[in-house]
Amino acid sequence: MFSRKHPYLFFILIVTSVISAAIVGLSLLFIFSTRDADFEFGEKVGVIEIIGAITDSKDIIHNLKRFRENDSIKAIVVRIDSPGGGVGPSQEIFREIRKTSKSKKVIASMGGVAASGGYYIAAGADGIIANPGTITGSIGVIMGYTNFQEILKKIGMVPVVIKSGKYKDMGSPVREMTKKEEEILHNLANQIHKQFIKAIAEGRGIEQSKIEKIADGRIFSGEEAKKLGLVDRFGNLEDAIEWAGRMGGIKGKISRTYPPEKEFSVLKYLVTSSLKEFTNRFINPYLFASYF
Repeated sequence: MFSRKHPYLFFILIVTSVISAAIVGLSLLFIFSTRDADFEFGEKVGVIEIIGAITDSKDIIHNLKRFRENDSIKAIVVRIDSPGGGVGPSQEIFREIRKTSKSKKVIASMGGVAASGGYYIAAGADGIIANPGTITGSIGVIMGYTNFQEILKKIGMVPVVIKSGKYKDMGSPVREMTKKEEEILHNLANQIHKQFIKAIAEGRGIEQSKIEKIADGRIFSGEEAKKLGLVDRFGNLEDAIEWAGRMGGIKGKISRTYPPEKEFSVLKYLVTSSLKEFTNRFINPYLFASYF
């Protein structure tokens, strides 16, 4: 028997075979899991998905820049399925879309919902396509907090707060908000709301006074939004890719490509989630503004 005469060589052969099989398996997995258009050459439309609450802009901005600097990408579709999110991330993505549209056409494709911060982002594109039943609009700002004062009294907990200024714990969940604090926060919400309106007017090319009339937080169907000038045409993602490709100068078949998926790290996810939770609970102010 070969294994008995040459045990070490036999062991090496077995290990090599296992490693080779693993490499082949992983390669096949990569090939079948990679989107087909990524292997196609020629001119393409880049598709960037924004799904769920908008809490961070880093990856989306990175992908916009990546597609903007890729000569084979002739246009970009931003696929939005989001009810909104944070003010800062929404504004950052809007700005990057406006920057990108100076060199490449950007089309916003709305899925089931693209409201509030989701619409803020869409307004930065060169065109918006939605379904008649898409939920959109909700042009407004909301700030809120929960007051636990009565619960703390019942269980006998007495909160102790040391602050450097009288407004530092504004929005604290352990005491009543004063009239002056409420006025300050209301003014802040109004200021951010005006920024929202101005951005939509700029992105859509509509008079600011017209946006102000419908910017009261109400939601619209895609059909109603089109009548108001908030949406350009009806269609699905395929229609958006076709529109973007033709606007980008592609004559023949239009291929699409997506940003490469990042490797998922359980450890990184747990650490990042823990840090965010700690920051939200102990470092950030009690209140936050959002486009929800």
